[in-house]
Amino acid sequence: MSRKQQLLAHHRRRKRLVLLAGLVVLGLLGVLVAWWLVPLLLALAFVAHEVWFADHLFYPPDADYRFAFPADTPTLAARLEAGHLRLDGVCGEADTLILEVTVRAGWLGRWFDPQVWLGDDRQDLERGADGRRYLNLSGQATALDAGTLRVRSRFCRLAETATLHVMTNPDYRQRRVLVLAPHADDAELAAFGLYGRCADASVVTVTQGEVEAERYRRLGLDAAAAARLKGRLRTWDSLAVPLWGGVPAQRCVQLGYYCLQLPAMAAAPEQPFGSRESGSADICEARGGNPLVLPGDADGQPTWCNLVADLAALLEHFRPEVVVTPHPQLDPHPDHIAATQALLQAVQDCAWQPATLLLYANHLYDNDRWPMGPAEAGVALPPVFTPLPADRLWSPLLDRDARLDKAMALAMQHDLQGPLPAKQRLRRVLQRVFGGRRWPATGEDEFFRKAVRRHELFWVRDLT
Repeated sequence: MSRKQQLLAHHRRRKRLVLLAGLVVLGLLGVLVAWWLVPLLLALAFVAHEVWFADHLFYPPDADYRFAFPADTPTLAARLEAGHLRLDGVCGEADTLILEVTVRAGWLGRWFDPQVWLGDDRQDLERGADGRRYLNLSGQATALDAGTLRVRSRFCRLAETATLHVMTNPDYRQRRVLVLAPHADDAELAAFGLYGRCADASVVTVTQGEVEAERYRRLGLDAAAAARLKGRLRTWDSLAVPLWGGVPAQRCVQLGYYCLQLPAMAAAPEQPFGSRESGSADICEARGGNPLVLPGDADGQPTWCNLVADLAALLEHFRPEVVVTPHPQLDPHPDHIAATQALLQAVQDCAWQPATLLLYANHLYDNDRWPMGPAEAGVALPPVFTPLPADRLWSPLLDRDARLDKAMALAMQHDLQGPLPAKQRLRRVLQRVFGGRRWPATGEDEFFRKAVRRHELFWVRDLT
């Protein structure tokens, strides 16, 4: 069981114990006071749970986030004065600005999402936040240097002093970029704004994405046929959607491996691992749209050795200077971790050496809502309590047109389509009415809220 699954199992056990205790109390109230209190309190408890206790928050909100940056990262002392952020120095040409500040939620901040407004940008924190947080001021350098950046908060208070971490990067959109996506939609979630504005981008998707195909069974298909259909659709998505971002078909590749099998492949590199659900075991079935022949085409075996050889061949063919790939310490999805492991092994095995990795996280161990707050807002740094490697950050801005294009790219992804389950729809209504939360009109899936933002965020790891 992965750490994420362990945290979720512990969370559910704790909720069951609380529920059991609550039922005992309700039973006593019904016997000792009045029977009609039981249904009334049950209804109120359900509403309270859906509005305030349904978030998967696997850490105490009064804990400090812990980030380490490279030792040579410049810092500037900052202070809040009359609602504006003043710096002891200037940002200059820096592109990524991270404000380390202590935040304390007020009483209402335990019931509503604490908000920090940075000029025209809004960044939300978890309810009850009390400790060190890292806000993203990228794109605000001009106002910061002029001392005109207005900062205000709602349902929380900021400390009067803070530290600004100032990072300068090349514009990676001007480099040759390869985006590695473990599944169809990962490239768009993490980096559509990057590759959609990149002069020379390639998108490589590792798996077909065929698992969890229950909704396709409504078409009269059995489980295996539904998984095969979903795999075909997501394979199409992986090749077609990048065209919306300007990546030509000859630079889009689907490798055809199978979902949730990459860790097993890594443990037994020469053993083939077919699909858990579709019954398929030939990766060539998903490779008909590829623009080039790859080593794995020879036998069609879903093995780790073939995956590493395929990635090495793609590195040598596309010759990227920058590879965008999941963060192996931050993103907990087992396929995401294994995809980056395979990439690093391929880098060692091939003649072409990219200079830089841009690492992303589409999932977290500790918080399923990050980035918190509404779509179109900024992206504060995620909750981290065990320091990650001291990487530099790069957080490019997406203008309104780029954000709309990104939302439409997500809307084309079959895995992000479909109606919400009734319970989740009811939860959103209750959270909107009682908690003030909002969801975008572009799509119902949670990723339309989380991924379509003012910023994209990458951890920069130099390989040279």
